[in-house]
Amino acid sequence: MVAGDVSAGAPSGRKRRRRASNPEGAMTLFEHLKEFQVRLFRAVLGIAAGCVVGWIFYDQIFAFIRAPFDQVVEEAKANGQEIVLAISGVSEAFTLQLQIVLVSGLIISLPIWLYQLWRFLAPGLKGNEKRWAYGFVVAATPLFLLGAYIAYVAMPPLLDLLLGFTPENVANIINVSTYLSFTVQLMVFFGIGALVPLIFVMLNFAGLLSGAALVRAWRWLLIGCLTFAAVATPSPDPVNMFLVALPFMGIVAVAVGIMLANDARRLRRTRKVAVADDVASPLEPAAVDPDDLRPSPIDEP
Repeated sequence: MVAGDVSAGAPSGRKRRRRASNPEGAMTLFEHLKEFQVRLFRAVLGIAAGCVVGWIFYDQIFAFIRAPFDQVVEEAKANGQEIVLAISGVSEAFTLQLQIVLVSGLIISLPIWLYQLWRFLAPGLKGNEKRWAYGFVVAATPLFLLGAYIAYVAMPPLLDLLLGFTPENVANIINVSTYLSFTVQLMVFFGIGALVPLIFVMLNFAGLLSGAALVRAWRWLLIGCLTFAAVATPSPDPVNMFLVALPFMGIVAVAVGIMLANDARRLRRTRKVAVADDVASPLEPAAVDPDDLRPSPIDEP
């Protein structure tokens, strides 16, 4: 009977062993390398899937990329200028398609590899911090795409300005790879610019930046948005500059509102903790020995 009880209480070999709890997310060097391998593999899979989509819709993507250039070319032809988008070399066309497919795969799989990067850089996240990670990915993707789209809209006046320096009776032959690099760099620059307010919000949630500090620096924020728009639209028309600056101003305003709301929530929580610390805790009656209640004898002189 005793032997049976011992065998019944012993853990079964088939049962899974529970992993030791690790609330701080401490990892060894080997575990970090293994985590990096897993995150990198998942990110590469996402990029590969995006590249497959880019390869299938290559013609539509290339037509979308060259649309601003065609718009400028039509206006240049009306002014007697000859601007040509050309390919030089036997393998240049194949290389161009690979470049466009790779860039398309990176943009399409942006939520996947951005989430994997965030999870690798921030291991051991707690419950509320995991929600920040999801919120960061969900907000970063449309913001980056919005910045890239603003760059796409601002490309015709920028190209018109740059190509307008072509002398008369001189043909401007532009390599497709050069034009693609220019387009990608401009979109990435604007995409990162649209992510700056999100970085402000993340710093606020981490307790490193307050919304009041940004409110006090509203003049610098306004100058920054207008300068960013002026670089994007170098034409002398102020209307185009304000049309480009308004989306960035709106993003910054939303970010400041979120930061102020988070500061107010944090202040209310701090006040509740302070009030709770000021309230006296009830005292429990201590155990009293009956002998201690008897009067002690008076010593005689």
